[in-house]
Amino acid sequence: MRLLLVEDDEHVAAALIAVLGRHGIFVAHARGGEDALTRLRNGSFDVVLLDLTLPDLDGFEVCGRIRRLTSIPVIMVTARADVRSRIHGLNIGADDYVVKPYDTGELLARIHAVSRRKAAEEPERAEGPGGVLSLGPVTLEHASRQVTVDGERIALTRKEFDLLALLAHRPGVVFRREQIISDVWQTSWEGTGRTLEVHIASLRSKLRRPELVETVRGVGYRLALPPR
Repeated sequence: MRLLLVEDDEHVAAALIAVLGRHGIFVAHARGGEDALTRLRNGSFDVVLLDLTLPDLDGFEVCGRIRRLTSIPVIMVTARADVRSRIHGLNIGADDYVVKPYDTGELLARIHAVSRRKAAEEPERAEGPGGVLSLGPVTLEHASRQVTVDGERIALTRKEFDLLALLAHRPGVVFRREQIISDVWQTSWEGTGRTLEVHIASLRSKLRRPELVETVRGVGYRLALPPR
C-alpha cells in the first residue's frame, strides 16, 4: 500500500512513517497542501492521511481540491473535537477521520478499512484512450465532453455532463447531495438543493433511461450498474 502523509510536523511524520513502514505501508511525506496536490497529480497512492492544520492551505480546502482531483480515500487527522468540523470534512469528501491524540492501532485499522471499501466500490470499467469511459449503454468522452447512449449522441449542458461524469467515475457508489454540490457547483449545499434536483431530472430525461440515475432516499444519487 502507498500512503500520502500530509503533515507539517516533522517529528509526528517521522514517527508515523516508522510505524506504518513496519506494517508494510510505503509512506510519501508532503509537508503542505500544495506539495500534497502536486504529488497526487504526479504519483499513484492508495490513501491520503491529511492533517487539517497546514502551513500554506486550510486542510478543508486541500480536502476539497483532492476530491475534485481524484477519488482516492482521504482520512482527516484533526485536533478539533467539535462535531461540526468533522461533519464538514465528511461533507466535502473525506472518507473518515481520526482525532488527535489517536491510537496507532486504530489508525491502521481505519487505513485498511477505507482501502478495502475503495477496492470493493470500484467495479471494472472499460476506459479507453483519450478518457473514454464506457458503462453499459452509456459512453462518455471526457476530452470532447460528448455522451452517447446506445450509440446515439446526447446533448448535455456543461453541468449535466459534469454531474454524469462524477457519478460515472464511481458507478454503483452513492454520492451525497452535499458532495455533488461541492464537486459540480463548487459551492455549499444551502440554497442549491433544488438546482441539483432539476439537473437530475433533466439528465434522466435526456438519457431516456431514468433508471440509470438512482435516488438513494435521504442520502444522494448513484449511477446504476448495468446488469452483467
